Amino acid sequence: MDVLSSRVLIHPRDHEVSTAFYRDVLGLAIEREFPGGTRFFAGGGSIEVVGTGEEGPGPDVNLFLQVRDLPAALSELAGRGVEPVREARREPWGTDEAWIADPDGLRIVLVEVPEDHPLRRDKR
Repeated sequence: MDVLSSRVLIHPRDHEVSTAFYRDVLGLAIEREFPGGTRFFAGGGSIEVVGTGEEGPGPDVNLFLQVRDLPAALSELAGRGVEPVREARREPWGTDEAWIADPDGLRIVLVEVPEDHPLRRDKR
């Protein structure tokens, strides 16, 4: 299989509230807008808030967003009224992670790869 691109589709209960969250609270840049949806840049992929959903997210699905500086990201989000669902901590596999949630309760895992971690390629 030759994958050319990828994106996550989120079908929120309230389209306007979720679009505002990803745009204004997380501060993601808009990649594309179209009738019924907005696609946001999210590192090497995209997050698309499209249509509306009825049931909301399940507990077994998480959105992982790798950030350069986890404490700075959490501070920025706190200034926008976002409180962590789970505070930052070092995981057994060596990454630093904190959890927040979108308006429908979708768990968003903010991940920082420490400088000395084997996964770290970008040394900035």
